[in-house]
Amino acid sequence: MSRAIPKTGIVTALGAMSGTSLDGVDAAVLRTDGRDIESFGASAYRAYSAQERQVLAEALGQWEGPSVVAAQRVVEQAHLEALRGFEDIDLVGFHGQTLAHAPRTKGTLQVGDGGWLADALGCPVVWDFRTADVELGGEGAPLAPFFHFACAKYIGAQGPLAFLNLGGVGNLTYVDPAAAAPEANGALLAFDTGPANAPVNDLLQARLGLAFDKDGEIARQGRVEKGALELFLAEKFFARMPPKSLDRNDFAEMIALVRELSDADAAATLTAMCAAGVAEGVRHCPQAPGRVLVTGGGRHNPVLMEMLAVSLDCPVQPVEDVGLDGDMLEAQAFAYLAVRVARGLPTSCPGTTGVRAAVSGGILSRPSVHQATG
Repeated sequence: MSRAIPKTGIVTALGAMSGTSLDGVDAAVLRTDGRDIESFGASAYRAYSAQERQVLAEALGQWEGPSVVAAQRVVEQAHLEALRGFEDIDLVGFHGQTLAHAPRTKGTLQVGDGGWLADALGCPVVWDFRTADVELGGEGAPLAPFFHFACAKYIGAQGPLAFLNLGGVGNLTYVDPAAAAPEANGALLAFDTGPANAPVNDLLQARLGLAFDKDGEIARQGRVEKGALELFLAEKFFARMPPKSLDRNDFAEMIALVRELSDADAAATLTAMCAAGVAEGVRHCPQAPGRVLVTGGGRHNPVLMEMLAVSLDCPVQPVEDVGLDGDMLEAQAFAYLAVRVARGLPTSCPGTTGVRAAVSGGILSRPSVHQATG
């Protein structure tokens, strides 16, 4: 699978992402020198089974113990299956699965051993992207903004814009493409906006046995409970200045706010909470973005996209409108970050995570001699 990592020039990197929606592993190839994107390559998706999702769900919020060990086994095996079909890869970027995230207290935990994966694939693997950032006072998230900066350059953006990722949690990246580099002052501002798909997914799984609200069909039939929405927006998180980040279950009480509502009204209200959190977040941008480009599973929900269009004073578009792949953007981001780590370039900065100084966060593990040659 592997070749030697070039010391200069273009690297063919394979990135993998398993997000807080717990749906599966995205894998995507990117060719880059760690600064500019040359081209995008093949991609693949390996879904988690219902049993695997249950194992992962039981480990959420845990820092150690049997449930964490079981989750790590699922994550490693699923990633091996997702990644081993690719050929002529120089480097792999392996995010792992976030189980717990409390940067101000305990730190952050992503399970998955990159050293084990490097041996299994016979290819160098960059992993543990978040720890160094947290140790230097950062939130450890979000980490895709440096890649968003490269994407803005790639699409030829002429003015400030925002990338909005709607996975289990929502996060926003404000980009000024006029800046010389992502770590430059004012180039980026990034932060989590609030819960996105996770509360709706959890509600529908518990009530109806559904993994998610396909095409927003259930939310479209409901009515938004304004009192619950107001209580949600009263949370202190929304008054905090960015950068800031969330754990998947930080807003678990959202389910309690809609407990007495019908399935449709509850889904509509939780969807509206996601859109309202984004609208509050956009107010923190240094300038009004000229457009918001949406990635992640939430862009497939037309009800959520309509709510965002009403809430924001700029066009709201799926990233496909500018030639990007919203299903694979996070995986591509970790391919990009892996190259930056391998070349000692920063992967986060004060404007993206609140870290004290720009830092290159990640561990590079090479296959053992036995594995690499055997």
